[in-house]
Amino acid sequence: MKKYTASRLSEGNKLFPCVILLDDLSVTLKVPGMFNGKETTIPMNRISSVDIETPLLGYSTIIIETTGDASIKAHGFTKAEVTEIKVTLLSKILKS
Repeated sequence: MKKYTASRLSEGNKLFPCVILLDDLSVTLKVPGMFNGKETTIPMNRISSVDIETPLLGYSTIIIETTGDASIKAHGFTKAEVTEIKVTLLSKILKS
């Protein structure tokens, strides 16, 4: 399992940075909170596209779309991290 944690310096991640977990079967976005949190898991076979937004300055965003109406959007990662996540997800999608 691979874990990516958003930077605390990025917008929306000051106290509780979001975390993306990748394993062989799914991708999970965890957004912790003070009194509650949100966790979204998408199976690999339901991922339809992976998009990244990489500004010249600042942190990058990754958007994972599904075949249904769910999606994951996470901000606060480096360009290298979102690129690595995208390549990993696309390679796992093509294998299945």
